[in-house]
Amino acid sequence: MLPSTTLRFLHILALLSGDGLTAPAAGSRMQDVGEHTMPELESLHVFQSLNRSPHARLEACAELGDGLSAAVWSNHHDAQDYQAPSHHTLSCYIGGGTGTFRRDRPGTKGGPDKLCILPAEHQSAWVINGEIRLAHVYFSPEQFALGCVTLLDREPRELQLRETTFLEDARQARRFHQLISLNWLEPGERLLTSSLAHELLSHTLLNQVGVRDGLRLKGGLAAHQRRRLVEYIDHHVEDPISLGQLASMCALSEYHFARMFRQSFGVP
Repeated sequence: MLPSTTLRFLHILALLSGDGLTAPAAGSRMQDVGEHTMPELESLHVFQSLNRSPHARLEACAELGDGLSAAVWSNHHDAQDYQAPSHHTLSCYIGGGTGTFRRDRPGTKGGPDKLCILPAEHQSAWVINGEIRLAHVYFSPEQFALGCVTLLDREPRELQLRETTFLEDARQARRFHQLISLNWLEPGERLLTSSLAHELLSHTLLNQVGVRDGLRLKGGLAAHQRRRLVEYIDHHVEDPISLGQLASMCALSEYHFARMFRQSFGVP
């Protein structure tokens, strides 16, 4: 899916994800927004936690668009607790980390090129002994939902990102090294930066996603309706799209379509 299509999709989802949703006016239009569809980096829990630490140093960070952000950190002799972040985090140890471990798994240590996958709503506590340099890619639940539909052709609510600690994946580690070698703020390297971030996300979705245990789905759009909507948005990315148009494709009122769209593509 093209980045512009992704932005449009995420914007539509954002419009329909608010609490207290009321029936929209007929023919209401959805306007394009800028690329910062994910909250600013400073509002992300994992980013905030490291940024508050006197031991951690932020080397680089950037909003990459499409619900993706990245940061490079160095840290030493620290402790970090992550309590139910609202975003997903992919992490790669670039250097050091041999003295880093989770408090609940003290016998398992990190090291260069080790990967961690920290899903939204997870909880973890870390001890950092010695030096560590690491790269993070943060992505939104909406971007995860979009990937479930476009890559896996699955209902996002039935899937979850598997929490993983110190995974070894040479291909992903190489992508992280490529990513941090680029100037994220240089317009000429922006497309490659975004492409690498999307590759990291796609690889994770294809290899580290599992079915939610004990979930019984109610409501939402059918699989063929989800596919048709994504294809329509993809082919009309430059055109104004009304809520009524999308609702009519599913033979639903705008009000009920909005709720079912949110159920199928939003956060479970």
